[in-house]
Amino acid sequence: MRTSLFRQACKALATLATLALIGGSVHAQDAKPVRLIVPTQPGSQADAVARALSQPLGRHLGHSVVVENIAGAGGVPGTQQLVRVPKDGSTLGLISSNHVINPFIYKQLPYDSLKDITPITVIGTLPLVLVVNPAVGAQTTKQLIALLKSKPGELNYGSSGNGTVLHLAGQLFASEAKVDIRHVPYKGAGNYTTDLIGGQVQMGFLTVQTVLPLIKAGKLKAIAVSTAQRVPTLPDVPTLAESGLPRYNFDAWLAIVGPAGMPKQGVQDLQSKIQATLQERDVQEHLAAQGVVVTGTGAEAAAPFFRSELDKHARIVKQAGATLN
Repeated sequence: MRTSLFRQACKALATLATLALIGGSVHAQDAKPVRLIVPTQPGSQADAVARALSQPLGRHLGHSVVVENIAGAGGVPGTQQLVRVPKDGSTLGLISSNHVINPFIYKQLPYDSLKDITPITVIGTLPLVLVVNPAVGAQTTKQLIALLKSKPGELNYGSSGNGTVLHLAGQLFASEAKVDIRHVPYKGAGNYTTDLIGGQVQMGFLTVQTVLPLIKAGKLKAIAVSTAQRVPTLPDVPTLAESGLPRYNFDAWLAIVGPAGMPKQGVQDLQSKIQATLQERDVQEHLAAQGVVVTGTGAEAAAPFFRSELDKHARIVKQAGATLN
């Protein structure tokens, strides 16, 4: 009798174990990966950051994270797809400063840059560095401004294109320094950097990640950084604010957002898990190598940050007169 009951109990436990395994397998199959839309091309800085975050973020979320590049038109097509996805957190987007520039350089956008998104986290900022070709001869901001004022309209600054962060950084410099310099837009930062090294353009802004090896090799001269604080990887390079332009403060940034209307609790949960990801040492080291200064700003602070960035870029774009359609 006892043997029979024992055997029945064993069979029951075996059945439960089998059902648990089957259930786990079904659950695993149902666990769809989270899409992370990056509205830039593969190999861009935003793409590199997304791929650095994808695996560790997946561990925190309990779902794999798949990076999907939807490039073109300053990020508009990718963002257009993002604002139309379900509001359940299954699709997120990693956007850049271009998101708050586009409303002012495109006459029409297929979405509202504030109303059609849910801010989740501002990952961090990307300091820019004002550099010159060594042949220019200027060693400091004051020397560069003096040179530009002595040759109005004769020197060029390059950028990765009309209305881009690098264009607007240069425009803000010209405005604050009250100098006349010609803007030369390129199709991307690669060709612009090549011509800057070659002397076809004399100066401009670049991200730390791009410019650091060129500065060390003596191919470009660092004049100042664009941010309010000095950059750890360039500790001897002053800020523009320190160098005679006290109101100058400009950087690029990266943020994770979702479509409008996401549940508040879901946003808080996502923000918590992204924050935990950003605190991992390997992630911090990788982002630092990309030149990212991690902030991990939460959703409540991200929304007013976006509004203030829209206001700031509206003013700069108006000064630059940049339009694309």
